[in-house]
Amino acid sequence: MSMDVGGAKGGLKADINVTPLVDVMLVLLIIVMLIAPMLQKGVDINLPEAENTGDKPDTADQTVVHIDANSQLYVNSIMVTEAEVVARLQVILETSSDKTVYLKGDKDAPYRAIMQMMDALRGAGIETVGLITEKKGGNMEGGQ
Repeated sequence: MSMDVGGAKGGLKADINVTPLVDVMLVLLIIVMLIAPMLQKGVDINLPEAENTGDKPDTADQTVVHIDANSQLYVNSIMVTEAEVVARLQVILETSSDKTVYLKGDKDAPYRAIMQMMDALRGAGIETVGLITEKKGGNMEGGQ
């Protein structure tokens, strides 16, 4: 990186050197690219394992209900009460083209909590419910 301070006639040259600016912007871009995936942590649950499963859908833009080991409910990673779940799902599904709700239940969650959620979804008119499991061996897979 060099700096040109004078022209042919000995005057000052008014060019801006953008190389340091580009260097700083590239470093900031790399930092953002490395940190952004770490900030997108969802609900911390341990999915049950299953052998006969289908491919897991990409739930990044899907409607997902999580049930953790303490029976706490989350809709798209936002904690909600049991009374709010159906109303929140209906609002989300009104604007969504895909009317499928994916249910991720912790393997230590009570069976009763998962069945109550499925019953509440059916009672709200949500007919397509996908259960997300983990394929035996550690790969994320899902089945319906």
